[in-house]
Amino acid sequence: MSGPYIPTADGSADFDDVAVVARDLIAAAPERLVWGSDWPHPTKDQDSKPDDAVLVDLIAGWMPDEATRQRIFAANPAELYRFD
Repeated sequence: MSGPYIPTADGSADFDDVAVVARDLIAAAPERLVWGSDWPHPTKDQDSKPDDAVLVDLIAGWMPDEATRQRIFAANPAELYRFD
């Protein structure tokens, strides 16, 4: 769950086309997803880099509940990277 501006075809501020796919992935396998910031956004010009806080809020809004957000933002990465 990272960089929704990269695959978007419609260019909307909410990345509506990407949101559809992201919601389907979240519904199908939330235990298999992790979030990443994509910072420093190497695919964007210096003057068009996105606001990371806005992206986090947007991506979190695609998740149906707090438990899913906790899983994707924290629990899954902790398991993947074997954080204690």
